[in-house]
Amino acid sequence: MTKGTSSMGKKSKKSKLVIPCRRCGSRSYHVKHKKCAACGYGATATLRRFAWQTKWKGKSKIKKR
Repeated sequence: MTKGTSSMGKKSKKSKLVIPCRRCGSRSYHVKHKKCAACGYGATATLRRFAWQTKWKGKSKIKKR
């Protein structure tokens, strides 16, 4: 049994790289990157969201009859 260099090569294997996020609950938290792809947990304090993610409600102000 060696404790040196030959043992160090076996440390890089992670069976579960993507696990459920603590903040949003979606299965998109990357263990190696330490960041959630869905909400941005680990990188920012604010939630990750963009304008293109939701549909724009107010399409026009003129009502058609």
